[in-house]
Amino acid sequence: MHQRILILSILLAASGCNQKQQEQATATVDVPSNIKPLVVTEPAAHDTDDPAIWINKEDPSQSLIIGTDKGGDEGVGGLYVYDLEGRIIKEKTVSGIKRPNNVDIAYGLKAGDKMLDIAVCTERYTNSIRIFSLPDMQPLDNGGIEVFEGEELRDPMGIALYTNPETNEISAIVGRKSGPTDSTYLWQYNLIADSTGMVQVQLLRKFGAFSGIKEIESIAVDNELGYVYYSDEGTGTHKYYAHPDSTGTELALFGSGDFKDDNEGISIYKMDGGKGYILISDQQANRFNIYAREGSATNPHEHKLLGSVNTSTNESDGSDVTSIPLGTKFPQGLFVAMSDDKTFQLYSWFDIIQTLDQPANN
Repeated sequence: MHQRILILSILLAASGCNQKQQEQATATVDVPSNIKPLVVTEPAAHDTDDPAIWINKEDPSQSLIIGTDKGGDEGVGGLYVYDLEGRIIKEKTVSGIKRPNNVDIAYGLKAGDKMLDIAVCTERYTNSIRIFSLPDMQPLDNGGIEVFEGEELRDPMGIALYTNPETNEISAIVGRKSGPTDSTYLWQYNLIADSTGMVQVQLLRKFGAFSGIKEIESIAVDNELGYVYYSDEGTGTHKYYAHPDSTGTELALFGSGDFKDDNEGISIYKMDGGKGYILISDQQANRFNIYAREGSATNPHEHKLLGSVNTSTNESDGSDVTSIPLGTKFPQGLFVAMSDDKTFQLYSWFDIIQTLDQPANN
């Protein structure tokens, strides 16, 4: 009897030990769950790619999301306009754009005695950029403005807008699907509006290294600090001065080795004192890698990986973020990212930063 009790005790102890080991093993390989969006937009017709946030300065809760739909087999898509509940605003949505890829927004383009907010997107199949006023989405481009004229490799994809803090002039930094490796991959154009609001462009400079691997699409400008970042998808993220009169010297190439495959969409969360975060899509890992906007304590151009945030997006190309409170759902700001199910996903910044405060998920 005593022997049976002893054997039973050993078996129970072993079973408990195995269970504990299994629990420890599970804890060791536990993967943080994805952050859930507060809002998912109504689906576009074909193939979403890149969003931008327009801030309604009179009532931030009435701000808008502008998102590109690249189109179907023939590549005829459009610019969708969403409210912060993810509803499509049909009367503002623009159709008939031939393969729009990326979109960006700027405030205060001088047009005679008026100041216009604008949304600018690339139109790849016409080698053009398209310009629309905000929030009414009226065209300001006479049907499109050609870019990369005289080049064999054109196909505009990425775009970011830079506002010169001294002159308030707005320029567009445009990238293409493929291009040269002689540091002229990006072209920067001044946007000049007449008194009616119609825009023409003036080429300011050609700059930007390219590895020759894959392509460059996502571009983001930090107006306040004066930098432009762009994703060289198979290599890392390049950093230059955004001012068109700069030397064209590369300031940094970072993120190499931090991504499962492609580094893609870039967005910048801005805080006081030049601090904040740079979020870059780790596209095939369905997460966003996050870097310090201000760099390191000794080098403003040293951007080391702080951590990663797993989102519910799939194969995300483009994103945008703001630190401005946008109503009760987004009291610390809004992060919006494209997902390949024809939607854009809206996240509270509070949820993003809560996850980032945890150990890095990479």
